[in-house]
Amino acid sequence: MTKLFSVLLVAFLAAGYAQGQSESTKKEKYHGRFREDFDKPTSKFFNFNVRESGEDYRYFSGISSLSEKGTKVMLYRIDPEDPAGAGRGPEIVSKDFTHFGSYSARIRIPDITKVQPDAGVVVGYFTYHMDKVAGLSEIDIEWLIADPEIIYIGTWTGESGNLQRVGRIINLAKGIIYDTSYRKGNEASKPLSGIQNMPESIQPIENYNAASQFYTYGFDWYPDRLEWWMLHPTTGNKIVLWNYSGSTPEFTGIPQNPSHYRLNFWHTNNWPVETRPNSIEKPLYPYELEVDWMLYTPFKGITKNR
Repeated sequence: MTKLFSVLLVAFLAAGYAQGQSESTKKEKYHGRFREDFDKPTSKFFNFNVRESGEDYRYFSGISSLSEKGTKVMLYRIDPEDPAGAGRGPEIVSKDFTHFGSYSARIRIPDITKVQPDAGVVVGYFTYHMDKVAGLSEIDIEWLIADPEIIYIGTWTGESGNLQRVGRIINLAKGIIYDTSYRKGNEASKPLSGIQNMPESIQPIENYNAASQFYTYGFDWYPDRLEWWMLHPTTGNKIVLWNYSGSTPEFTGIPQNPSHYRLNFWHTNNWPVETRPNSIEKPLYPYELEVDWMLYTPFKGITKNR
């Protein structure tokens, strides 16, 4: 009996160890360089967050663009009946982890200014992963589509309940930087200056409107700095939107732990765009977002921290 118990105990521990190893291996999987062109109904690199029913008409990958001939896209369609909140609308998530590297995408947001100028709708191009030990790793480029001239960029780090934010708000058509600041927990935002506020000014991009055509946006994530950028629509030159380095008085603001590469489209009922304080309305129609491609290139020689 004792011998049988010992055998069963060893088998149980071995099974537990194998399961733990399997989970660990799964958690440690990382993407190499990839480019998703969305020219097929499914993706090799991203999972679609579909509804539990399995029927989800918010995603259309591999279809012809409605705004650019000859281009195949991923089309997101927001459902006016979806509840408010990040992650409640259509979202794609990388199948494995990504980390320090260069990220870019070619995106056209919906044009709703004449149909519903105060629609509360967010387009998020970002990384996100909440680790139980290391905390949140999030890098954002976001648009509140009620004003397609404005872009929001920044990061979230820290533990749940005590998150830390660094961010910048820019009107790219007018060349106005509305805000460059940091915030810890529920404290008020404080301005950033010096090397944390570079460049200090942005040249306007003539006729910039994120809903009028596709633009290429990106960010380069290093252990000690982050650079958000876009490509000029006519010259193709890189425009640096924010080269953030250094640290705030209390935290660096630069995520260190791995994350997942994402893009989402959702209704907000409490975050109006900078220029339209009432832009939190529930969307009236199934507005459409187009994504041409998404690219990830990991930096070589930089150790993954986990």
